[in-house]
Amino acid sequence: MGLTNNDIFKKLRVAHKLRDDDIVKICALVDFKVTKSELGAFFRNENHPKYMECGDQILRNFLNGLIIHLRGPMPEKKDNSKEKKNL
Repeated sequence: MGLTNNDIFKKLRVAHKLRDDDIVKICALVDFKVTKSELGAFFRNENHPKYMECGDQILRNFLNGLIIHLRGPMPEKKDNSKEKKNL
């Protein structure tokens, strides 16, 4: 079968050399709170009793935070509605 969200999360963590503290800060960039113990449960072996599946919402928020972490926040768009009315 394909990769799970946990597998993707683990691979991104290793590829970007992130620690649990880094991941908590990255998630905070998009106002998503995650604890170190939750992260530990995601990164455990599937056979471990305290293993927890990483849901789509957690992975999505992490990815959105990672984009901000790597690129910086999106610049604000200018409101061109006034200029269009003058035409």
